[in-house]
Amino acid sequence: MAVKVLTGDNDRVAATVCEQIGIDASNVLLGSEIDALDDAELAEHAEKTHLFAKLSPLQKARLVRVMRELLGHTVGFMGDGINDAAAMRASDCGISVDSAVDIAKESADIILLQKDLGVLERGIIEGRRTYGNLLKYLKTTVSSNFGNVLSVTVASLFLPFLPMSALQLVLLSLVYEIVCIALPWDTVDDAWTARPRAWDAASIKGFMLELGPVSSLFDIVTFAALFFVVCPATVGASWFELAGTGNVAGMAAFAALFQSGWFVESMWSQTLVIHMLRSPRLPSPRDHAAPALCVLTVLGLALVTWLPASLIADALGLTTLPTSFFALLIGIVTAYIALTQLAKRRYIARHDELL
Repeated sequence: MAVKVLTGDNDRVAATVCEQIGIDASNVLLGSEIDALDDAELAEHAEKTHLFAKLSPLQKARLVRVMRELLGHTVGFMGDGINDAAAMRASDCGISVDSAVDIAKESADIILLQKDLGVLERGIIEGRRTYGNLLKYLKTTVSSNFGNVLSVTVASLFLPFLPMSALQLVLLSLVYEIVCIALPWDTVDDAWTARPRAWDAASIKGFMLELGPVSSLFDIVTFAALFFVVCPATVGASWFELAGTGNVAGMAAFAALFQSGWFVESMWSQTLVIHMLRSPRLPSPRDHAAPALCVLTVLGLALVTWLPASLIADALGLTTLPTSFFALLIGIVTAYIALTQLAKRRYIARHDELL
């Protein structure tokens, strides 16, 4: 972030004030000199000059436009007079004060009510933190949903029943979204908030395509373990044996057990991936999510894990899960965390940052 002074005042007076407040005034560009420069030359001077004096309103607006369009900077302009209105409108963010003239306040996006520029810095950091948390939600949710779509697509090719009912999907999404409510209170790395970020929809697509299949892979492993191991061992027969004998009750119990298993596993994988992908580092006591997010995560996981054994399980199409499933769940979740960390490191190596 750099501070530049654009003023219509005398260059000597402006230079003296700048020196007193610590702004480099060794190189001054005057309005008469600006008129002799084209936009490319002005951009070159604007990059290395911090004080511009004896400017007209149109010259101020031109400087702002050059810094935005040719140099690619995000420009905020602070002013309180009639001569500042054009530059404020040309900037990304116009800033004025409560005592400014009406046209300046009307041109401003932000009006300071106190003599404290620190509020701007705090506002910028808070805005970047909010944007970072928004990207966390978008990237983790889109990649997770993409993985689920892949999983359901694969399941529809081989399973003789739905891997999860519509009611279960809606309930799972509801609990997941409630957990995500706490994301706005999460912390964001200082290195990420150190500079402004531009919206990049392509990065969300890339994140989805690279990390989404990881969750899909473990969903498919879960499908195979449930269909060929857990469900037959619990029900007492494979699906093909039940279908061959026309055991409708057994097939219903088999499907309900399968759906209950993926219901729980999906919640664990979806929720824990938020903590894995919120930061380039592994979650630890020193680098963990906000307390609110941690609490909602624990409550959400506990609720979904409890539902198959609850009194309302039948109404939800769920059934009690055997102990063997939880041993499977621990193994799958552990492997999922490990592979997600490897995929995250690979993504960072290719794109230089996670978010």
